[in-house]
Amino acid sequence: MSSNFAQFIPLILIFVIFYFFLIRPQQKRVREHKDMVKNLKRGDEVITSGGIIGKVDRVYEDDKLEIEISDGVKVNVIKNTVQSHLKKEIKK
Repeated sequence: MSSNFAQFIPLILIFVIFYFFLIRPQQKRVREHKDMVKNLKRGDEVITSGGIIGKVDRVYEDDKLEIEISDGVKVNVIKNTVQSHLKKEIKK
C-alpha cells in the first residue's frame, strides 16, 4: 500500500512546482491586467497589443476605448487589447 503512494510522490511534487512557478504567477498577471483595464480613464497614455501608443480620449461602457494617436486622429479599440499603461515620470 505504501509503495503505491510512494510512486505518486514525484508526480505530486511536479504538480506543486508547476503550480507555484507557472500557474500562480500567470493568474496574478491576468488579475493585474484586468484591474489595469478596468481603471483606465480619460487622459491615460496606453500601449495596445498592436504597438499603438496613444491617449485615452473616451471610455465606452461596452468594452471599447477611443484612443487619440495623433492630433485629430482617433481610433476605437477593444479594452482588452491595451497591453500596458504608460506612467508619467516625476521630474526633479
